[in-house]
Amino acid sequence: MDFTFTEEQQAATEAARAVFSGVVPDGVPSPALVPGAVAEDIDRPLWARLASGDLLSLTLSPEHGGAGLDLVALCLVLRESAKVLARVPLLETYAVAMALQRYGDARLAAELLPRVGRGELVLTVGANGSTGHDPAELAVTARREAHAKSNRPGEADGDAAGWVLDGVQSGVPWAQAADWIAVPAHTGKGQAVVALIRPTHDGVTLAEQVSTSGELFAELRLDSVRIDSNALIDTAGAWEWLRALLTTGTCALALGLGEAVLTMTSEYTGKREQFGFPVATFQSVAVQTADRYIDLRAMEVTLWQAAWRISTGAGGALPAEGDTAVAKIWASDGVRRVVQTAQHLHGGFGADTDYPLHRFHAWAKQIELSLGPAAAHEQALGDLLATHLLS
Repeated sequence: MDFTFTEEQQAATEAARAVFSGVVPDGVPSPALVPGAVAEDIDRPLWARLASGDLLSLTLSPEHGGAGLDLVALCLVLRESAKVLARVPLLETYAVAMALQRYGDARLAAELLPRVGRGELVLTVGANGSTGHDPAELAVTARREAHAKSNRPGEADGDAAGWVLDGVQSGVPWAQAADWIAVPAHTGKGQAVVALIRPTHDGVTLAEQVSTSGELFAELRLDSVRIDSNALIDTAGAWEWLRALLTTGTCALALGLGEAVLTMTSEYTGKREQFGFPVATFQSVAVQTADRYIDLRAMEVTLWQAAWRISTGAGGALPAEGDTAVAKIWASDGVRRVVQTAQHLHGGFGADTDYPLHRFHAWAKQIELSLGPAAAHEQALGDLLATHLLS
């Protein structure tokens, strides 16, 4: 397996490091010290810097003002963002934009995607369903309406068939800050679709929720929300592909966060002394940090395998969903072990709210459970192995 990144991918990494170098993880109040969200909005100055550095258009095609790079490049940028706990919906915006570009209405893509690349629009997605346990697309129903009320300028009512959406999506990241929300739904005929709606659309209600990491999420409730047909993606496999992007991107976030935490732990144990020696020289400490380094390398190799399969469409013994499941299993368990070991080796200092480790611990827990814990993906992998016999 060749882990050499292209020049374009390396350039994206360097650009991301430059932008994120000025971000401090404790730029907002600690989630341990505030009853609600740590902030009411995303980090807008950082969002503007990402746009000016052409990092928001990274995976957009040249026709939409982008660089046309792939999921591997996206994961490299996400990895860097997690090292500083960047409070921006990079993953959600990237994933929805890529799905719209690949499967969506060409006119809508031409209208929205250049603005996404310029940082003028924020996108997010409801991928947790109503409870976080059931498939997200089952939480919302989409039924076709023969004579839709048009929301597009110059288009008369009834010009095209539209859709009506009903249901609830819980834990939608930064929904209050988003301009468009992608909502998976089902048609009642076993078909999963993706609807694009505005938070201000008639029939849309947002109820405030707060993530484990202290970020402002929302319960999205849809009550007979009518949208035009061009705002709904009904291509077979579109939602599954979008979810694969979200899962793989989440693994990249876990990797970046874990690497930052292990670096933090190495620096602390190298300076902290007991009995006149740095605790990093003690065998028990060295063994634990070595185990966590192995976790991170396993998280990395499974991440690049999944990203490569999705980006290239390369075949394998199992569908690409198998590689995505393996990556998420390692990411969920691995990032949890890394932060737990870090807390243990820091002692009581790790719980000090003046020290950033507790923030990384909260983000790690959020990432671990995002889009399903390891056990859920182990079951998905088992189902794939049961239906695709390996020779």
